[in-house]
Amino acid sequence: FGRAPYYAVLTVEEGRIVERELRDKLGHRQFIGQETHEDESGRHGYSPGAQDRHAAMAAAISDCEVLLCGGMGWGAYEAMKQYGIRPIITDITDIEAAVQAYLDGTIVDHTELLH
Repeated sequence: FGRAPYYAVLTVEEGRIVERELRDKLGHRQFIGQETHEDESGRHGYSPGAQDRHAAMAAAISDCEVLLCGGMGWGAYEAMKQYGIRPIITDITDIEAAVQAYLDGTIVDHTELLH
């Protein structure tokens, strides 16, 4: 999630993908050298600065309901929920297949992949 240079945003209507676009995404490239923080459990992304970074990352997809990704830090995961975006960590690498699994109700949220 943090290393991805863009979001692939798919618009779904009546159970079908009707539009695809790429949106620039802020991430580790822009935030290099900034402090990081882990909580007492070793979970990533809990410093005050991290919350600002998560807000900047979420801004580009603030109109989205769901975020499908292959992994992210706990802080980002919880922040997305606070911004009204449902994060789902998936092991499905094909974007359209992941969206279809979500639409079919078969996608699994692999929170064990959070760090």
